[in-house]
Amino acid sequence: MVQKENTPPAAAKPAAEPKRRGRPRAYAPEVALGQALALFRKGGFAATSLDDLSAATGMNRPSLYGAFGDKRELYIKAYRRYRDDYGAQLVDIFKADLGLRQRLARIFNVALETYLSGGDAPRGCFTVMTVASDAIADPDVRALAQDSVVGLDKAFARCFRIAAEKYELPKSADIATLSQIATATLFSLAIRARAGTPRPQLEAIVQGAIDLLCRDAV
Repeated sequence: MVQKENTPPAAAKPAAEPKRRGRPRAYAPEVALGQALALFRKGGFAATSLDDLSAATGMNRPSLYGAFGDKRELYIKAYRRYRDDYGAQLVDIFKADLGLRQRLARIFNVALETYLSGGDAPRGCFTVMTVASDAIADPDVRALAQDSVVGLDKAFARCFRIAAEKYELPKSADIATLSQIATATLFSLAIRARAGTPRPQLEAIVQGAIDLLCRDAV
């Protein structure tokens, strides 16, 4: 009988590490969201490709999907970020002890700073310039846009109510109409800014609007 040699068992091979997909999460999600927001504000949803978003954020597609979902979800999150940032500035204005003219002037100034950002190519208002057109085909985006418009009306209504409570405006003041006119002025400024109207002209429009809105103020 042939005796088998006692050969040591082969060493077990270490289990292969699972392949990692996408870029490691070494980025700041809020920074990446801000970069995506800048692209969407400039070109809207359809004109902004995933390649554009990857280049701007430094994240490949799997990483974008993992962090934010698909392009539509990223678009909606970027728009919500835009609204939150703008709303935070309004909160500070309403906390301040200001008269009606001063409060309106600060609100419109925040809007101009937002609309004219972007260097030589002012970006205007995200709601007016991009979301409004994208809302036609997407009911969720349309609901967000409508909510933004109503939110601005409410913010201005609060502004005029504070003035009425301080007796700057008569009790007969039509707060709803004044608020809608103020919102419409913001949207007009956004369009004019995007079209390249110089800031001094925009500021003149603001002053005229404030004079009109405050004509019954004490």
